Amino acid sequence: MIKNGDIGGALDERLLDALTTVISQAGAAILAACTGSLDARRKADSSPVTAADHAAEAAILEGLAHVLPGVAVVSEEAVCEVRPADLPGSFVLVDPLDGTRELLAGRDEYTVNIGIVTGGRPRLGIVSAPAQGVLWRGIEGRGAERLRLPPGAPAAAARECVAIRTRPCPQQGLIAAVSRSHLDSQTEALLARLPVAERLGRGSAVKFCQLAEGTADVYPRLSTTCEWDVAAGHAVLMAAGGTVTAPDGAPLSYGRAAEDFRVAAFVAWGDPSAPARFGL
Repeated sequence: MIKNGDIGGALDERLLDALTTVISQAGAAILAACTGSLDARRKADSSPVTAADHAAEAAILEGLAHVLPGVAVVSEEAVCEVRPADLPGSFVLVDPLDGTRELLAGRDEYTVNIGIVTGGRPRLGIVSAPAQGVLWRGIEGRGAERLRLPPGAPAAAARECVAIRTRPCPQQGLIAAVSRSHLDSQTEALLARLPVAERLGRGSAVKFCQLAEGTADVYPRLSTTCEWDVAAGHAVLMAAGGTVTAPDGAPLSYGRAAEDFRVAAFVAWGDPSAPARFGL
């Protein structure tokens, strides 16, 4: 248990397991909410929100209050109501349901994302796809793994735990993970500059995990998104050997409350040497 908001030195397997259990409970809350009315509506930014989003967020916030008492939390639905004026050097970024459009469309690729940010960079990340019973997780410098975990089960019940690693980027025949709902003209222009042989369209942070496990090479998104959409997947990908930067190669910085936690654009690579190879 973390006390007084101090995460420093606590990013270890014990904390990873505790947060895995929390995210598993959130996944179970989503599946339970899907058995009733989802009460879908549009937020001020026109993105959808449902009872499942709120159920998952409630489960995560309750779990984090026990696992990380005193640690600041920025969670998508809560932050839409109250914007934090100040953030400490370490905090948690939460997307309780990433890919609400996919959920409403009956697809199984939506995720629950939890990332821990320290010094402006995501250092621990967990991405769960509860409808698939699959979870990806990692800690910077300690590696990443994919495992199967039934929603609602504790981390100790995980099975098929497999260490994952990004693959070297091929000279030709790249596999690109692309957004199903936000594929804009700028992203299309970037993809046209690369020797892409296949596109994998998805609607959530699963795209980062495809790079992390070596089934895709690049994931560009040159339209605006939010920090809670990116942080957990960014951390998993870094732990697996990849990188996420702004299109000009500058590092992404997290905790920018003054910018409403917006991320203008990013490009994720499984192989950090790839941008230079392709002149990007």
